[in-house]
Amino acid sequence: MNLDRPVIYLITKGEATDTNFDAARKQILDITAAAVEVNIPFVQLREKQLSGRLLFELTMAAVDIARGSRTRILVNDRADIASAAGASGVHLTERSLPVDVIRRIFPTNFVVGVSTHSLDSTRRAFGDGADYAVFGPIFETPGKGPACGTAELRNVCNAVPDLPVIGIGGIDKTNCAAVLDAGAAGFAAIRSLNEANEMRLIARAIRR
Repeated sequence: MNLDRPVIYLITKGEATDTNFDAARKQILDITAAAVEVNIPFVQLREKQLSGRLLFELTMAAVDIARGSRTRILVNDRADIASAAGASGVHLTERSLPVDVIRRIFPTNFVVGVSTHSLDSTRRAFGDGADYAVFGPIFETPGKGPACGTAELRNVCNAVPDLPVIGIGGIDKTNCAAVLDAGAAGFAAIRSLNEANEMRLIARAIRR
């Protein structure tokens, strides 16, 4: 998959539930609209607490906002909902269905990304036909285990040069340049990209 680099990859907070859906939906769609405004390539809906029905509703609304733009909407883990709602693709974890299974079921233009945490898993993602890998954590971040650092990120990028590798983990405006300098195609974030003004500042800074 050809990507305009550097890739900025927004991941939603994962705080939406069936109980708080109306308020969470507004926040997610507002940040999606802001992402479209500044040409963020990917918005991943990582709302694992939602029922399938509400995740489908949210995805359709996000797809509608992004329609005609350069922003692709991806759904965490649920390829079925992503396809049914017209999203661009799915993002898989290492516990999801294998990439090659998704490839057999869904159209060839359906984007399939995967989270990886080692060189071996990144190589496997590439061999199975993933469009990109989100690798990390690069820097310390709560609840994500030890950071691997930019040196290991560079090793992974060099080992799979034909697979876009997107760094994740503790990335913000103070260190995103180091991730790109290590050879990553871009970076993903939750905290630093879910505030619209911060997202705009980051996008402006790295595209100069």
